[in-house]
Amino acid sequence: MSASVKYIFVTGGVTSSLGKGIISASLAKLLQARGYSVTIQKLDPYINVDPGTLNPYEHGECFVTDDGAETDLDLGHYERFLNIPTSQANNVTTGRIYQTVIEKERRGDFLGKTVQVIPHITDEIKDRIRALGKTGKYEIVITEIGGTVGDIESLPYIEAIRQLKWELGKDSLSIHLTLIPYLSTTGELKTKPTQHSVKLMLEYGVQPDVLVCRSEHKINKELKNKIALFCNVESRAVIEAIDASTIYEVPLLMKNEQLDRVVLDKLGLDASREANLEGWQNFLSILKTSTTEVRIGLVGKYVELKDSYKSIAESFVHAGVINCCKVKLEWIHSETITEENVASKLNGLAGVLVAPGFGNRGIEGKINAIKFARENKIPFLGICLGMQCAVIEFARNVMGLKGAHSTEMNPDTPHPVIDLLEEQKKITNKGGTMRLGAYPCKVMEGTKIFDTYTTSEISERHRHRFEFNNEYLRDFERAGMIASGINPNAGLVEIVELKNHPWFVAVQFHPEYKSTVEKPHPLFVNFVKAAVSVSSLVQ
Repeated sequence: MSASVKYIFVTGGVTSSLGKGIISASLAKLLQARGYSVTIQKLDPYINVDPGTLNPYEHGECFVTDDGAETDLDLGHYERFLNIPTSQANNVTTGRIYQTVIEKERRGDFLGKTVQVIPHITDEIKDRIRALGKTGKYEIVITEIGGTVGDIESLPYIEAIRQLKWELGKDSLSIHLTLIPYLSTTGELKTKPTQHSVKLMLEYGVQPDVLVCRSEHKINKELKNKIALFCNVESRAVIEAIDASTIYEVPLLMKNEQLDRVVLDKLGLDASREANLEGWQNFLSILKTSTTEVRIGLVGKYVELKDSYKSIAESFVHAGVINCCKVKLEWIHSETITEENVASKLNGLAGVLVAPGFGNRGIEGKINAIKFARENKIPFLGICLGMQCAVIEFARNVMGLKGAHSTEMNPDTPHPVIDLLEEQKKITNKGGTMRLGAYPCKVMEGTKIFDTYTTSEISERHRHRFEFNNEYLRDFERAGMIASGINPNAGLVEIVELKNHPWFVAVQFHPEYKSTVEKPHPLFVNFVKAAVSVSSLVQ
């Protein structure tokens, strides 16, 4: 472990959605592959305390960590690239910063002083940035600042970076991600937006050490020299980030641009150890060359914004590589599925996944999809609400429990096969109060799920308020739906599966949160394997 922790700050300019998260994860992967211990954190400028109360249409999926933090979806990228878990400390919002400072003020910690953005808010931001470095686990901490430089809400974060760069000296480095737009009318790449973005950073007192330039076209040496001259950076520190066919190609593109070497040199760290990316390259090779294609339907209520199911989509990429195939996801809005059109909607699919979600909208469409998959022996995976819908469908159509439902959707259902968790019944605040984070699960031997995990004890991440109603458990098992996974402490049903079906599994937890490039999740791997078998039979 180095004598002092190195801090890297990643900011974005010109426009949002340039891919700061992927660049941060790619750099971290390269540094990790050189033998350094690295972590990444995301600082988000919005005033929500965490993404847990944000609509998926607003912010994409809410990623959940082992310790129960509801976080930004970029933490999913961090874990998928680095194969190490993140935590509460890896995602901080302006809301949490202000909440903490106000709580300190209420306790009298500031001894009657006027509480201001500088130094009190910026000090809290700096404390959060340094918190991971103080754990003793990491040699390098990468901090990604959400939003775009110039946004009013980003100003305290940029000021905190300015102060930290002054305090840390050579132990810190600033990377600024910008856009080099291409004007098709003149056939030119234009550097002016990048120049203005860097000028704005300079007005805030931060000189970027490295510029990563997103572009649709190659950036030649002459253009790099021009950018370097106008932006006060070395020419070799102007890094081309050309559009890639897959996010998993970006670490190799950054390696070719020597981003990791430039960063190590500027931080005074040893760059002699070459990055070992053999496993990553093998993964990418299979991903790009696989010719077998398997069609799987993803049935959800937020399919217009695919980031709402980002971890699920990436889990299918990982599972596809293990099975040497490409998973082609068919995004199907659950509101559009009816009893009359379900056969045409799901026609030709080798597998059906019913996705997580909240609320009544699209529920009957999900139930119709599950019924079709069950009756037609199509491999099925239900996640969270998808598991609850599988239970409701089975209760109605196999067990004959007319009107069976979840009390979330129908509080007056005659058969509440899904009910509110006991500890949730007195909770009124919505933020951070669900059953969150990692919980153990005991897997029953001789089941499909045991064959999937090959162990009887697992741990998975949760995010829910409602749960299988154990009063109906014996009736379900007599009818053919067994509880193959149980929480050993609370007795909660975590996994159900069907005895007389080739592959029908539904889980209350979120397996997608733990799938990485190096360790694809076994549930997705076996689900895709089952779908490939069906697909080959159809062909």
